[in-house]
Amino acid sequence: MIIDKPGKITGRIHFLGRKESCVYILKGKEEYAMLGGGMIHTVSDIIKQIKDLNIEEAKIKRIVILHSHFDHCGAVPFLKKQWPWVKVTASAKAKELLSSPKVLKTIDHLNRLILKRNKYENKAKNLLSPFEIEIEDIVHGGDILSCDDLTMEVIDAPGHSSCSIAIYVPEEKAMFASDAGGIPFGDQIFTAANSDFDKYQNSLKKMSKYDINIFLAEHFGAMTGKDAQTFLQRSIDSAIKTEKILKVSYARTNDVKESAEEVTDMFMEKAPKDFHPKEIMFMVVEQMMQNIARKISS
Repeated sequence: MIIDKPGKITGRIHFLGRKESCVYILKGKEEYAMLGGGMIHTVSDIIKQIKDLNIEEAKIKRIVILHSHFDHCGAVPFLKKQWPWVKVTASAKAKELLSSPKVLKTIDHLNRLILKRNKYENKAKNLLSPFEIEIEDIVHGGDILSCDDLTMEVIDAPGHSSCSIAIYVPEEKAMFASDAGGIPFGDQIFTAANSDFDKYQNSLKKMSKYDINIFLAEHFGAMTGKDAQTFLQRSIDSAIKTEKILKVSYARTNDVKESAEEVTDMFMEKAPKDFHPKEIMFMVVEQMMQNIARKISS
């Protein structure tokens, strides 16, 4: 089953945000965690949904950023102001990146782009202060975090980003993979191997070994049952196919930018209408193409 509208997924997991930008509340008995940092334009949705779903804000003790890209941490500064007691958690590499003025400037630029695209510029002036996040708790693969009577296993999952982690909750058989697991893309899966194609594929294989009955993406919702159980294998297959497409294009053009433009146009034809704008998609594809070019030249 595919769940692409915010609301209850199980008694312990709630989907907040929007179809194109998902965060999740994991509900321990007396302590909650938010998994995913969302996009800046979803802040008002998240706040309203928490009230509508009768989620007790005071029980939210942790926000886990699964990687440091703008569309997965954009809501965090505002939510931290709303809930100053929460502990913002991420990998060591994410902390490093989110301490970089260059990275923060890029995130701020992309946040503004998304607000403009969604016609939120005037409504969200209070969100446009300089973008800053302090990571208060650093985690590593193999760490076990407590969410009261639930446990969160941290999995190193590089490849989409050098800072990517996933969270597995055994009590729910739930995998929170963010983009490290691939992005549901209509009836397909978009391979998002921005950082390193080999590491991305290894991370998919690592996550696929877990007993999964709920798969939670941060774009376009969650899956349960068979859809969840087969998602990572489908993502592995998609990565193999995508790598071939990139290699064929680059072998013909021998030009990263030209091939990235060509492949971006191909993907945009299949993209859901509420997916990222073309300029952001081009950035992702260009990063993958650069990775392929390095592999070929070496």
